[in-house]
Amino acid sequence: MKKILLLFCFTALFATAGKAQTVPAKYKELLQKLNSRFTPQTPGGKLISFAKTMIGVPYRYACSNPSIGFDCSGFVSYVFHNFGFDVPRSSTEFNVAGTPIKLENAKVGDVLVFTGTNPRRRVVGHVGIIADIEGDTIHFIHSTSGRAHGVTITTLNAYYRSRLLRAVSIL
Repeated sequence: MKKILLLFCFTALFATAGKAQTVPAKYKELLQKLNSRFTPQTPGGKLISFAKTMIGVPYRYACSNPSIGFDCSGFVSYVFHNFGFDVPRSSTEFNVAGTPIKLENAKVGDVLVFTGTNPRRRVVGHVGIIADIEGDTIHFIHSTSGRAHGVTITTLNAYYRSRLLRAVSIL
């Protein structure tokens, strides 16, 4: 949210009364980076912009209705179906959906497939969508039965990396 506000402030600062202003060189790179990150120009960006409108929708097992709630795969399938993609409804089916990709080649809009809460049991149990990649840090949006108990954005931290089974491209 701070970055969006910063982008708005920069935009307002350098475009006054309909007159285009020259952006000082030291701010050009920052402004371009912010514009590219927050303007949904790519299919993945559009998908994530839509997905973010569901942040806070509660977790609800076996549900894919934003008025009631989502489980993880219900959320992911709802988001992709909104853009006309035929994706599985079950997290286990995401293990064979799309095109498998290496995590280092993943992009915004790709799906992450995880084990259930026990990382030692290597069985699919959770899915999410990559929402942002900043350097080596990946954030994904998902519906969790955990602490947030609903749609939230989470960092792909050590815990989730230990549960990661694969990344797949649907777009």
